[in-house]
Parts: sequence; structure tokens; C-alpha cells
Amino acid sequence: MKSALFAFLLFSISSPAQVFTFTREQMLQYTAKNPFDRFPDGRPMVPDALLEKARDLSQEEVWAVLPGKGYPNFYEGGWRILHPEKKLVGRVVTAQYMPLRPDVSDVSEGAAKARGVSDKVNQRVIDMLQPGDVLVVDLFGKVEDGTFVGDNLATAVFAATKAGMIIDGSIRDLEGIHPIEMGAYFRNVHPTPLRNVMLTGVNIPIRIGSTTVMPGDVAFGDREGVSFIPPHLLKVVLDKAEETHIHDEWTKAKFLTGKYKSSELYPTPSSPELKREYEEYKKAKLKK
Repeated sequence: MKSALFAFLLFSISSPAQVFTFTREQMLQYTAKNPFDRFPDGRPMVPDALLEKARDLSQEEVWAVLPGKGYPNFYEGGWRILHPEKKLVGRVVTAQYMPLRPDVSDVSEGAAKARGVSDKVNQRVIDMLQPGDVLVVDLFGKVEDGTFVGDNLATAVFAATKAGMIIDGSIRDLEGIHPIEMGAYFRNVHPTPLRNVMLTGVNIPIRIGSTTVMPGDVAFGDREGVSFIPPHLLKVVLDKAEETHIHDEWTKAKFLTGKYKSSELYPTPSSPELKREYEEYKKAKLKK
């Protein structure tokens, strides 16, 4: 926690030349619906217990809730996935990059140098990470020269977060990264280093494909893609998913008896007797 606060303060020293980041007051304002505790910089801190429960979700279960709550732009697909069988769940830290423009970069990098911050525009963000974080990076889909990490820095990300990263750009050294047991989503792989980009924002709203991602969101990734869940809706998603799990468990068990047509059971039981049986089954399960 202390290291995270120190890193935040490095970014927050009053200076017109600093990389854009939310102040604590802005973070509180833009994440006002967060019902949980917060990190020192104001970023929502969804409890570990709820993050663990989120590992049982599917993308369809997230979709069943968020659009109806007025959040249609939460899912992004089309990734290369390091370990498709491994789910990625954690609290979002955002980083925004733009194509290099020297007159802009010289100012922000000069300010960073004066504060003693790393001159590496990727390591500067990696050094902020802590357990339970998922680093989400807007590299505007850049592939060549858009490689946010190689195997060494990917190891650093995993060591810090024990979770992983979502890179709207590329990575390098895939042979070295693949053995790392982390969740990782990226657009492509390229042997070039990261260059010709500049860091323009940390822990601010960013765009990842068709989504808007906020610091403190819950990132949920599986073999389909990634969703970004606002903290105040995570419990709603989890509660709805619990009922869905029960419904699917009962329905599949009934199908496997070989006694029913699909229309008799799905999407809901067709007869009063089956409806009653299902409701009793659900009631018993929810009591546990």
C-alpha cells in the first residue's frame, strides 16, 4: 500500500507538465457510485472475496446484467490470449499512450526526469502495480514498435499483481512470456521494442476498442474476451450469475435424462409441474 501511495504521489506532484492523472478528488467524483473502500489515490478497491467469486463468471453472465443497467459498451473481443484456459480477474489500473510528438513528450518527460521517475514509459506504470491489479493499456492497437512488455517486464507485471494485463497493442518475447502463469490479452506479437510513443495518462478513463475503461473497474477475461465491470454493479452481476448457474445445472441434468425435448426445458420449464420442481430446486440451492 505504501509503495502504491508513493507512486501515486510521484504522479500527483503539482506541475503543469505532469502526465494526466486523476487527483483523489476527481477519482472520487468520477467513481462516486463505488460502494467499497478505496486506495490512497481514491481508486475503488473491490474486496478480494468478490474478485474470487467473479472467477466463476462467464461473459454471457456479465452481458445479462450490464446492458440492462445502461452500460452497453463493456466488452471487447478479438484478442490473442496467452492462456485461454486461465481467467483474468482484478482491479483495473489504466495507462494511455499516444503516438510520439516531440514538443509534447519533451515537456512531460522533462518533468518526469525532474521528479526522478523512470525514463522508461512502460516501467513507470509497471512500478505502480500491486497485488490484485490488472494493468489495462491503451496503445491504440499499435503492433510494430507497440510492444509494451517482453518476458522480463511481463514477469515484473505478474510478480507485482499476481493477475495480469490487457494490452491494446502488442508484446514481444512470446516464447519467454508463455511459461508465465498469468492472464494476458494483447492484439499481436512483434520483435521490435516499444518506441515512438509517449505516456499521456495514468488512472484516467481510457478507450479499449469499443469500451470505455475506468480505473478501479473489475476486469474479467476468459477465452472469449474481456469485460470491464463498474464496481457498483459487480454484486448485481454475481447475484444474477448464481441464479443462472442453478438454472443451467438443473436444465442440463434434466436434458441428460433423455426424457425431454429442448422446448420443454429451455429457456424455462414449459409445464406447471416442471416449473414447480425447478423453483423448489432453486430455493434449496440459494439457501446453501
